[in-house]
Amino acid sequence: MNSENYAKYLVDKPLEETKTKKDSAGLNILTYMSQAQVPESNQTIKLGWITHRPPEAIVPEHTHTEDEIIILWGNNHEYPQVLGGEVEIVIGGQIVEFNTTAGIYIPAGLPHGPMTWKSFTSPHMLMSMMLAPDASGPGLRQGTVDHEQYIIRSPMREAGAEFTAGRTAPTMTYMSGVQIPGVKAYIEFGWTFGMPKSQRTGNAMPVMAHDSFEEIVLHIGGDPEDPLDLGGDLEFHVGGQPLAFNTTSALFIPRGVAHGPIKCLAYRKPHIVMAIMCGAGSVKEGWEGSFRKDE
Repeated sequence: MNSENYAKYLVDKPLEETKTKKDSAGLNILTYMSQAQVPESNQTIKLGWITHRPPEAIVPEHTHTEDEIIILWGNNHEYPQVLGGEVEIVIGGQIVEFNTTAGIYIPAGLPHGPMTWKSFTSPHMLMSMMLAPDASGPGLRQGTVDHEQYIIRSPMREAGAEFTAGRTAPTMTYMSGVQIPGVKAYIEFGWTFGMPKSQRTGNAMPVMAHDSFEEIVLHIGGDPEDPLDLGGDLEFHVGGQPLAFNTTSALFIPRGVAHGPIKCLAYRKPHIVMAIMCGAGSVKEGWEGSFRKDE
């Protein structure tokens, strides 16, 4: 019998990185995945709500030694592609603007910033993910480069195509090697906006295991006034062990470990389920052969 305690992979109490005064940027950055929290993870994931227009750029120009993925998403599950503001980010000296939910890939060594809000209409989320050093993507392009190629303004809808009441289906893919060739991270997410109900699986997501890739699953509350509250009670089985939580959380899943079902035991407010396949560039690469029919 497997005696490993998989609760060590669940982060349901984040590290608080920065809390600015409400009369400045008003950005409270919470770290939900890092080696300090889960030593086996080489990724760092930070989340922060934008609750009003920052009066100035929130980050100066800078570079990283690893690839970074930035995602900003709107907070209305009925119109998930509406961001709730107009944002400008400088990438490699080029101004890139957007007003929709967007995914941005930043290769290692590429200067980026500042990020500035030109307008604000409703709260939205900012997420930063630093990739593992051994998961670098296509790298910096040589010569004259249009950095528009690094932003995804409209998602692919390819995963979770089976209709489930109370849940976004298909889910929204905002980063992959299909959208930006060479990227080695597949990120898809969708809203839960009611008690999920599927004709085939009830309100649970199925059991699966990925033999070649690690996965990080985030459950993110949709209330900017109470960012720690998930808005529901969930039970996530990992290696056969049920893990219960009701706060915004991140779960690291080592390769080969069976996980699922994920059951929604109670629903209170809309929230997001985000799956990040670390090292896989496409849904086929990441999920093919992963579903376990015998469990």
